Amino acid sequence: MRISLTFILLALTLQLSTAQEMSTDSLGFQTFEMTEGDTTYVMKQYFIAFLKTGPNRDHNEAEAAKIQAGHLAHMNTLAEQKKVCVAGPLGDDEELRGIVIYNVATLEEAKAVVKADPAVIAGRLDVEVHPWWAAKGSKLY
Repeated sequence: MRISLTFILLALTLQLSTAQEMSTDSLGFQTFEMTEGDTTYVMKQYFIAFLKTGPNRDHNEAEAAKIQAGHLAHMNTLAEQKKVCVAGPLGDDEELRGIVIYNVATLEEAKAVVKADPAVIAGRLDVEVHPWWAAKGSKLY
């Protein structure tokens, strides 16, 4: 399925105006339907997290490696539980370190999953989480 940037922006705009049509599915996820031409998309709320450089980067190399291993194990566990759709680091060395899209029902659950990350606990990463809408079945190309 290929979704244009225009469609995504339209969906974000319409999301606010379709609040009366929004529903919660059997797993607690917020959804709404949006029709474009002869196609109806089921828009689903996910949560996008921006991983940033944390306040505590003073770990020695061995400690940093252990924290990173814990971070990756945490992310792999979430992926196995289907709570992470896509995740990865950014390719530059700036404050913003990576992006994660969580497949969880609520902002509170997303924040709880984030707070359990060993890199966040250690202060190597700080995270900003926002609700994010995408058509169910969307995929990267």
